[in-house]
Formats: sequence, C-alpha cells, structure tokens
Amino acid sequence: MKRLFDLFLVLFAAICLALPFLLVALLVRLTSVGPILYWSDRVGRNNAIFKMPKFRSMRVDTPAVATHLLFEPKQFLTPVGSFLRKSSLDELPQLWSIIKGDMSFVGPRPALFNQEDLIALRTQYGVDQLVPGLTGWAQINGRDELPIPDKVKLDVEYMQKQSFEMDLKIIILTFLKVIRRDGIQH
Repeated sequence: MKRLFDLFLVLFAAICLALPFLLVALLVRLTSVGPILYWSDRVGRNNAIFKMPKFRSMRVDTPAVATHLLFEPKQFLTPVGSFLRKSSLDELPQLWSIIKGDMSFVGPRPALFNQEDLIALRTQYGVDQLVPGLTGWAQINGRDELPIPDKVKLDVEYMQKQSFEMDLKIIILTFLKVIRRDGIQH
C-alpha cells in the first residue's frame, strides 16, 4: 500500500512540479560551474548505499560531509544555493529515488555514508530496516536543529507508530513547514 501511494504521489508531484523543476535546473546551470545535480552517497534500507540526487546548492569543491560539520558552510553555497535550501527546492530530484524504490515519501531521512554515529544508532534500534524518506517524523519535529540522539528517538517513534494516517499527517505538516521555512539552517 505504501509503495503504491508513493508512486501515485510521485506522479502527481511530477505533473505539478515539472515547471519549477525545469526553472531550478536552469537557475543552477546559469549561476554556477558544475553539474545541475549532486549525487550524494546515502544509507538506505538495511544500510545499503544508494545515490541520492539533489539540485546542487553547494560549490563543486565542497567536502562531502554534513553541512553542519563544515566550517562556515555559507562560503560553499552557490549564488542560488541558500534559496534552494530554504525553499527545499534542492530536494525535488529525490522523486527519482522514490520511483526507484530507494526512498519513500515518508521515513527517516537517509544518512550520509560517513555519518557513522547516526548509522550506528539507527542500526542499534532497528531503524535501518525502514526505507528512508523525503520527509519524516524528525523533519517535522526539528529538522536540522535536532541532535542525532533526538533524531533517532523520533525515528524509533515513527517506526513504532507508522501508519497511512501518520504518513499523511507528516506530509501535510512537512508542506506547512516548507512554506514557513521552519527549522532550516542554510
């Protein structure tokens, strides 16, 4: 059921977001050197690594670490990078990962391949068994502002309570948070 819902929602989103997708791709291309998409190595279900696309918001010479670990991360943003991140438009290409089945609309956000502390905690509590999501319970309860143990606690709570109704609630609340730009650092 969840997979069918994901595919239906991807189709709907693709139709509604086709023009913004093209405009963002053009903006990235015209304002910075490098590819339009950044393919990030992420940890998926069962800790399998997959390539997750995002519109590139950082310069091509940016180290491959979580943004909060960069010294002065703003220095690495492209001219439109801050806007893409604050609006969450950089996340649009992840619809591809949902089509492929590497991600779902709702689940724990996929960890970077080198976030050993997050991966270890998720594995300890069984969260690694879930398909990661474009959004999740932790994203609507703090997003970038949460320490890793708190994120994992929320991931576990989602794992224990997950349902179609909860996923709908998370999607609606995510939409509202994106519109208000809540919980975004850069």
